[in-house]
Amino acid sequence: MRYRHAVTAALVMSATGTAFAQSSVTLYGVLDTGVEFFTHASPTGGTMARFPTISGGDLPSRWGLRGEEDLGGGLKSVFVLESGFAPASGTSLQNGRLFGRQAYVGLSGQWGQLSVGRQINMTIWGMANADVIGPAAFSIGSFDGYLSAARADNSIEYRGTFSNFTVGASYSLGRDVMPAGNCAGQVPGDLMSCRAITAMLKYDTARWGVGLIYDEQRGGAGATDINVVPGVTGIAFKTSSATDRRYQANGYFMVGAVKIAGGWIHRVIAGDVHKLHTDLAFLGASVPYGVWTFDAQISHIRNHDYDANGTLGVARANYNLSKTTALYGLVAYLKNSGNGAVYSVSSTSLVPAMPAPGVDQAGVMVGIRHTF
Repeated sequence: MRYRHAVTAALVMSATGTAFAQSSVTLYGVLDTGVEFFTHASPTGGTMARFPTISGGDLPSRWGLRGEEDLGGGLKSVFVLESGFAPASGTSLQNGRLFGRQAYVGLSGQWGQLSVGRQINMTIWGMANADVIGPAAFSIGSFDGYLSAARADNSIEYRGTFSNFTVGASYSLGRDVMPAGNCAGQVPGDLMSCRAITAMLKYDTARWGVGLIYDEQRGGAGATDINVVPGVTGIAFKTSSATDRRYQANGYFMVGAVKIAGGWIHRVIAGDVHKLHTDLAFLGASVPYGVWTFDAQISHIRNHDYDANGTLGVARANYNLSKTTALYGLVAYLKNSGNGAVYSVSSTSLVPAMPAPGVDQAGVMVGIRHTF
């Protein structure tokens, strides 16, 4: 009799738990690829046509699992597992990681979201509304590849939106455990080794918005040197006192359905021996027209310590075949100014098509994108 009562009570508790702990898991993804063409594709000249060596042309290709569980009282547990890949070859990106784009778990409520794991940080969240081209194959990533891939291992992150304000911060105990970055975290007696800190403050309305972002990366034992200009010797970054800081202000406003957006990023690198700083500004517009969307953006980098300035213009047209499938075209022209300027419209690629120093380059890409 007592056993029967115990079993009945257990079943009731199980049913009650199921009623209050509703959970869901969503499979999602993007498949994006095409063919790209470059002029001055090597230091000796020549043209090149190929499939992109990165994860896409318009948007990064990825697949992922996103889930949440209702814990009651407005509290939810959340998780994301997201994998980046190259459609042209089927290989995993982010140095071959299974879930190299994101892998985190956390809690969310009316107070915001707190999560831990490998996560994109406040630089990406803060730029989302101001960078109209985004992480496309031809983008401001040609001048600073970190901007389209700002994420860190071992991170604790908070984001919350209150009325029109959004605040966020991330703190990484070791920003990259893979050999390519090789800055896994603290060593005995050095708590600041390989740390990464980002912070964001945004104000958004239906017609306009502004944002401020701070991003700091610390050096550490074995950390990869920082390459500011392709082909130029990098800056040693192997002590925790070495810092790479970006200060960003951006904004946007709407004119009818047209978005005008831009921003400015001041970067200061204080390496083990050398120090330098750059300024990167961008301005763009996005125009929807029926099933079409037209985007254009110009960006300029001024390198104060090398003879290496650059200006990049990008135009894009998307034709939406449906809500999930689109055809697109990208056109870019990059002007290298200075004997040390070797920027490329394909600098975000795993295998960039680099021109000779001071030589301009053009790029064209046509592709197809499907989301699910």
